[in-house]
Amino acid sequence: MTNSLSSALPRPAGVAEKPGSGLRIGVLALQGDFREHLRAVETAGAAGVGVRRPAELEGLDGLIIPGGESTAIDKLARAFDLAEPLQQRIADGLPVYGSCAGMILLAHDIADPAADLAGNPQQTFGGLDITVRRNAFGRQRESFETDLDFKGLEFSATEQGVAPVHAVFIRGPWVERVGPGVEVLAQVEPADQEHASHAADLQGTARIVAVRSGQLLATSFHPEVTGEKRVHELFIRMIRGEA
Repeated sequence: MTNSLSSALPRPAGVAEKPGSGLRIGVLALQGDFREHLRAVETAGAAGVGVRRPAELEGLDGLIIPGGESTAIDKLARAFDLAEPLQQRIADGLPVYGSCAGMILLAHDIADPAADLAGNPQQTFGGLDITVRRNAFGRQRESFETDLDFKGLEFSATEQGVAPVHAVFIRGPWVERVGPGVEVLAQVEPADQEHASHAADLQGTARIVAVRSGQLLATSFHPEVTGEKRVHELFIRMIRGEA
């Protein structure tokens, strides 16, 4: 009764509703920086739900697959009997955002999959018709930051236009192939790749680092660690059908 009464009370004048209000957004909490994503969605006004078991997928409006070790998340998802339910929910249209390792796990194909002790290649949840390359920008010591022009953030425009997204790449993947239904949202230009380990091989080649297909969104970088809120807000707008 208390909840229904409080929800019926008018919002105080001048207090804007947060973009995520009323939404339940899960964050796959098996490994990686899931806590940072939970804080990001809660800052946006949504209820953040750590997901470790199939039952915790119920009632979600969207799901985030965080950065971390894609091989570890893959193995733990299968160990916790989460992999098949996740694949089914994605196939059924659940909005999902994957950052860094999450991008790898949403990809249909991995150009350089890791293998377990039996020689079996790592698996993904799929959903995005893309091919990714793991650790494409180099290892931990080659981590770098750059500003990106990012499509879809017009809601944040000011008189000066849409500000670039400051992106941090930590052993990030890049996208080597996109299918016909995949929109490229951001690319790292050659001049910004000078800190990557194989920079000499990248001369003149822009690398895709953010994509969208329907209700699925993926980035190679970590907006949750820089305080960049607009990528999560874009995801929330996708959930609401506003983007």
